[in-house]
Amino acid sequence: MGEDVEALKRRLPLLEYLRQYNWVGQPVGRSEFVGLCPLHEETRPSFYVNTRKDVFYCHGCGQGGDLIRFIQLSRHLSFRQSLACLDTQATLVDDSSAVLEKAADFYQQQLDHYPEAMRYLNQRGLYDPALIGEFEIGYAPGGSLRRHLTAQGYSFDLLRQVGLINVNGSDAFYQRIVFPLRQGEHIVNLYGRSIGTAFAHRFLPGTKGGLYAWEKVRHCPEVILVEGLFDYAVLRQAGFYNVTCSLGTHLNADQFLELCDGPRTVYLTFDVDANQSGQQAAVQLALRLSARGITARRVLLPQGHDPNSFFVEGGNTQQFQSLVEAAQP
Repeated sequence: MGEDVEALKRRLPLLEYLRQYNWVGQPVGRSEFVGLCPLHEETRPSFYVNTRKDVFYCHGCGQGGDLIRFIQLSRHLSFRQSLACLDTQATLVDDSSAVLEKAADFYQQQLDHYPEAMRYLNQRGLYDPALIGEFEIGYAPGGSLRRHLTAQGYSFDLLRQVGLINVNGSDAFYQRIVFPLRQGEHIVNLYGRSIGTAFAHRFLPGTKGGLYAWEKVRHCPEVILVEGLFDYAVLRQAGFYNVTCSLGTHLNADQFLELCDGPRTVYLTFDVDANQSGQQAAVQLALRLSARGITARRVLLPQGHDPNSFFVEGGNTQQFQSLVEAAQP
C-alpha cells in the first residue's frame, strides 16, 4: 500500500494539483512557494509549498502535510476516499498527456503533406529538417484531428477538456504550425502559430510549463533567453546551443525559478520593438534576477528586430555573437 501511495503522489505533484485549482504561489526559495491558504480565509500569504519534499504548511491555520492530507482537509474526505479522488485526478492527467502526445504525432505527420506549412517555416528562417524533427514541429490543417483521435478511442469529453476541440466539436487549431511544449518527458501544452492572418496564435488551455527545452541548457554557465519559439529555432540553427525560450516576456513562477536554480549569466534577448515593451520587460526581469544573485545582461538587437527577424534579414552567427558580447547590465 505504501509504495502505491508514493507512486500515486509522484504522478501528480502537490504544486501541480494546486495550480489546477487556480492557487497562485510566488517563489520564495529554490524549492518553495507561498500564497494565500486554500483552507481558510486570509489576506496575507502564509501557505507554503515545498516542491522538493512535496509537502505544504500553513502558518495561519497550522495545517500541513502531503497531497493526500490536503485533499482530506479541503474536501472533508477520509484517507481512503482521498486516495480514490487522487487516483481519478492522476489518471485524468495521464490521459491528457497521452492524448496530447497523439495529437502532436498526428500534426507532425501532416507537415510534409502541406507545402504552405513548409513554406512558412522557410520564410521564418527555419529550414534544417533535422532541427524541425528535433523540435517535433507539426502542422494543423484543421478539420481532421477529432476524427483521428476518436477513432483511436479517445472520448469527445477528454478532447474538450484538454482543449483540442471546441464546444461545437471543431478542431481548436486551424492552419497553424504546432510546437509541443514538454515538461520533462510529458507534453503539457501545444502552441499553435498561425501561418496567415485569419487565426490568432494560441496555446491550449492550461499551463505553458517551464522554459522551453530547459533540460538541454540547465547546466550551462551562460544562457540566452528569448521570447519566441522561432527566435529559439533560428538561434539553434545558427549554432547557439545555450538558448532557451520563455514563450513571452512574462515568466511564470516555474520559469523564473529555473533561471535561478544555480549561478549563471542570463542574456536577455527580447524584442526591440517600437513601444519598447520587450526592453521594458527585460529591464524588470534583469532586476528580479539580480536580486536573486543571477547575473543578467540585455542583448540589444537593431531597432525593430527580434532574433528571428535578425537572421531572416541577413544576420549571421558572428554578428549575433558580437551583440551578445556587447550585452549591457
